[in-house]
Amino acid sequence: MTSPLEARSLSLNREGNNVLDGVSFTVAEGEIFALLGGNGAGKSTTLLAFLGFLEPLEGEVLVNGTSVHGDVASARSAIAYLPEAAALYGHMTAYENLDYFLHLAGKPASRDGLDAALDRVALPEEARSRRLQSYSKGMRQKTAIALALLRETPIMLLDEPTSGLDPVAIDEFHDLVKTLAQGGQTILMVTHDVYGACQVADRVGLLRHGQLVGSFSAGNGKRIDTETVHAAFAEREVA
Repeated sequence: MTSPLEARSLSLNREGNNVLDGVSFTVAEGEIFALLGGNGAGKSTTLLAFLGFLEPLEGEVLVNGTSVHGDVASARSAIAYLPEAAALYGHMTAYENLDYFLHLAGKPASRDGLDAALDRVALPEEARSRRLQSYSKGMRQKTAIALALLRETPIMLLDEPTSGLDPVAIDEFHDLVKTLAQGGQTILMVTHDVYGACQVADRVGLLRHGQLVGSFSAGNGKRIDTETVHAAFAEREVA
């Protein structure tokens, strides 16, 4: 059976530096896979490869069984991407931002549809007609998450998705992600948050210096053991 997302022996070079070195993994339909690593581990680079913005030095990335660089447009049409700092317009309201970007994507939505998505991310009603320049980082992130939901794609890529959210909003977001996966959406998220990864993911892959050095799974409906993953994450190479 074809996996929605697959990296095959992926090696990637950026500005003369080897960022990824032989990384391989798959993400199944309806699965949440968290790629965990510190700064410079290659997490965001992996997402950019799936979006076709970076060409592999070796290996390949596939979306729905097709090489991304063989059909970039098809890959991107299947993916909603949530960057750590979404490029939303501060002089526009939440409604206006959503409406603008959805029209660009060819997926316009009604006001009721916009409100339904904003309800799901718990953005207060009174804020929706205010310009984003008055928003906190967490409120901007909620607007960006709503936009990703409204794309209604089978695959979602999340780059540090809970950055700027308070603890209650983080728990709400994790519940939302689990609901999406239960509905069949495939989710690849990258993060440096050990607890968050273990709380929400079905599997966690540990990325260090561009290599996948560990894999952890949630068995029998239980969460991945945070202490085990934290110990592996904190481990340092012996010189």
